[in-house]
Amino acid sequence: MSSDFDTLRGQLLVAAPALVDPNFRRTVVLVTEHSEEGAMGVVLNRATPVAVSEAVPHLGELAGDDAVVYVGGPVQPEAVVALAEFEDPAQAASIAFEAVGYVRAEAEPGELHGAVGRLRVFAGYAGWTAGQLDAELEESAWIVEPALVDDVFCHEPTELWSAVLRRKGGPFAFLATMPPDPAQN
Repeated sequence: MSSDFDTLRGQLLVAAPALVDPNFRRTVVLVTEHSEEGAMGVVLNRATPVAVSEAVPHLGELAGDDAVVYVGGPVQPEAVVALAEFEDPAQAASIAFEAVGYVRAEAEPGELHGAVGRLRVFAGYAGWTAGQLDAELEESAWIVEPALVDDVFCHEPTELWSAVLRRKGGPFAFLATMPPDPAQN
């Protein structure tokens, strides 16, 4: 990797209104990996009605009684991906930012007790090939904003898109008021 590569790891990608791909319309994606070879992340604001305790019973207790699975993206939708806030980041498979990282696939629930605070489970993930995300950014498909730990574990995922845009301020705060279907305005 060249030294002048700017990684977006730990940043949020907020879908711009022009991004109409149904997989990403009005989404907020946490970039968890980004290199010259490509990028990976998870959509943070697409909750499903499926309980974690039903879909992934061994993570149910850690995620919480009322936790649901989120659609992490269109890549490998059958794959289970878990992000957690680690007490000791060295226990993560990899860290996205601060103490937020991926739970190791082979981790036993017992070893995670006390090792992680909050945990969120995703079905699938978002992925970009080499140069693809950079091209989408040049097309203004995404608005970039630094991630906060609370974004990953927000309690109102349907409000996250607007909340991040309001936080960014300026013209983005106005954009946050846009209804999901502008024709209904």
